[in-house]
Amino acid sequence: MSSVYEQLGGQAAVEAAVDIFYRHVLNDDRINRFFEGVDMDRQAAKQKAFLTMAFGGPHNYTGKSMREGHAHLLKLGMNDSHFDAVAEDLAKTLTELGVGQPLVDQVLAIAGSTREDVMGRSA
Repeated sequence: MSSVYEQLGGQAAVEAAVDIFYRHVLNDDRINRFFEGVDMDRQAAKQKAFLTMAFGGPHNYTGKSMREGHAHLLKLGMNDSHFDAVAEDLAKTLTELGVGQPLVDQVLAIAGSTREDVMGRSA
């Protein structure tokens, strides 16, 4: 069976999805405050590398762990409702790109598997 990365369409698809995803995130009043002052080109590049790895593509991600990378956001008040908002924006992005619901569900399961680390909790 092909990886989620291959099913989505490989690198070009991940790059397009991340660019659209961050447009949604930056327009989402529930979560956009967490991105104030963030270099979004750098953020998008990190996200593309992470998702490529997470979806079973080439492993070029060298960033922080999910726990380390989000610890500062917890101090700003990030909670599960914000995680859910990000997941909704991700689902909306994939649906806009014509990704079928079974694959959207797989992607959301992968994203959801990071929740405890992102939220700084023990699994």
